[in-house]
Amino acid sequence: MRGLAPFHEKEPAMHDHRRLGRELDLFGTDPLIGAGLPYWLPDGAVVRHTLESYVRDVERAAGYRHVYSPVLGKRELYEISGHWELYRDDMFPPMRLGAEEVVLRPSLCPHHALVYRSRSRSYRELPYRLAELGGMYRSEPSGVLGGLTRVRAIQLNDAHIFCTLDQAVGEARAALELIARAHADLGIRGARYRLSLPGEGGKYVADPELWRRATGMLREVLDGIDHEEAVGEAAFYGPKIDVQVADAAGRESTLSTVQIDLHQPERFGLSYVGADGARHRPVMVHRSVIGSVERVVAHLLEQHGGAFPAWLAPVQLVVLPVSAEQEGRAREVVERAEAAGLRAEVAVEGSLGARIRAARLVPYQAVIGAREDAAGEVSLRLRDGRRAGQVPVAELVRRVAEVVGARGMELWG
Repeated sequence: MRGLAPFHEKEPAMHDHRRLGRELDLFGTDPLIGAGLPYWLPDGAVVRHTLESYVRDVERAAGYRHVYSPVLGKRELYEISGHWELYRDDMFPPMRLGAEEVVLRPSLCPHHALVYRSRSRSYRELPYRLAELGGMYRSEPSGVLGGLTRVRAIQLNDAHIFCTLDQAVGEARAALELIARAHADLGIRGARYRLSLPGEGGKYVADPELWRRATGMLREVLDGIDHEEAVGEAAFYGPKIDVQVADAAGRESTLSTVQIDLHQPERFGLSYVGADGARHRPVMVHRSVIGSVERVVAHLLEQHGGAFPAWLAPVQLVVLPVSAEQEGRAREVVERAEAAGLRAEVAVEGSLGARIRAARLVPYQAVIGAREDAAGEVSLRLRDGRRAGQVPVAELVRRVAEVVGARGMELWG
């Protein structure tokens, strides 16, 4: 899997995403909003929006259909799903609305189960893949909150595949392939696969046969793939495959997961009409390609030191006029770049050297002096230190747009 080494240090970087988030004006916090509830600043919002658009695109191409569901649900919903009994300590307290109690959802899966059962389903519709970038809320203790890695309001890239028993292993494998593709596009270096199993003393669904069958299917998914088993790391309703990643400091975390759930289809009475005309119970495969937007941005910041892949960078091209005489030309270049779908800006404050240093994280720096202005060219610097020399403006815009559109790691071919 391809990775992007820190561009400005020779030794492995020990980046702190909280410091980088402040320095790059990506996100912030305020006591009046509350702990574990960060807000996104304009450049951070660009990164988030780009990630969300990316994951929707790859999901649509993989046959997923997107939905929206409310962030609230009646307490009864989570009693049916098992969250209220086994996950209540991680949920916010119920809010009373007249005679009813509603809860901020701790996960999206109960809502998607209801979307599935909103009408009768046939085996011909399966696998039925539902995806959503949705908000969920966890009542995390204040002592574990930190930056974007542990928050109380989470924007999750989530999906649930409703399929037959025979389709479940193939769907879970396809989800792992989708995760690998996304990690490659983002420059994320995988550490290992982990099969997370229940442990002694934890809060788990009490159904040994359910666990045996679901674990057997996930072991089949991982057949031929190096992995480790971790007791005590399962979800309360079933085992899961955790895709572990490591940052530049060697710290490991989970970004992406694949889970096989035989519990909630039973609890919600989900069914489909088979080829035999009888009703059958579907399997529910949970999967998250990039996990929560908050955690993946934190990981990307720490791995890349703020040097996001070009397609994800808040500003992709900065144009640097040497003097005021070239400012008009610089703005024309920005207009052409923006017309091609690029995020570009002109930098005019300070000396040229200071502006180049300030733009060190921008993938492309286009300098325009008197000679470049007269020739309709720019002097191109790449973030990794390379200089591409004099490049016609049309070629600059075309090539940068091609790199960005390919969502690759390379800056210049």
